[in-house]
Amino acid sequence: MLTKTVLRAGLAAVALIAAVPAAATVVDGAAGSPAHTTLVAAVKAAGLVETLSGTGPFTVFAPTNAAFAKLPAGTVETLLKPENKATLTSILTYHVVPGKIAAADVLAAIKAGGGKAELTTVQGGKLTGSIVDGKVILTDAKGGTSTVTATDIMESNGVIHVIDTVVMP
Repeated sequence: MLTKTVLRAGLAAVALIAAVPAAATVVDGAAGSPAHTTLVAAVKAAGLVETLSGTGPFTVFAPTNAAFAKLPAGTVETLLKPENKATLTSILTYHVVPGKIAAADVLAAIKAGGGKAELTTVQGGKLTGSIVDGKVILTDAKGGTSTVTATDIMESNGVIHVIDTVVMP
């Protein structure tokens, strides 16, 4: 079963994030995970903590530290500089979809879409979900792909799905 495969692959990330109290926001959930320190630093640098701690609901496709490490050398450091705040904000909000979309909803949308589901991000761009080898894959605007490795980390103002690659608008 697809959901079981995805959940098994991300069990460690789920355990880390799940340790945060249930009343936590999506920001609190990420901040409670040692696998998401780069994401949290980026959210802070972009000034998005207050927004993503708001009512929402939000669906966050949260790249791990290892996902950020796949970017070319120096990219993260450059993006964290104050003069690059607009670019960083655009990238981060491309990882957020309005609403609370559980994994089952993503799978249903992919099935209903004949194998693909288009998600409109807060940034305004599109992510395309599909299933490859039993895993949910997101394809970004540049044709890059990311695998969903953990799903349905429910927070008070949304849901987090962990991904293994940073998606780009």
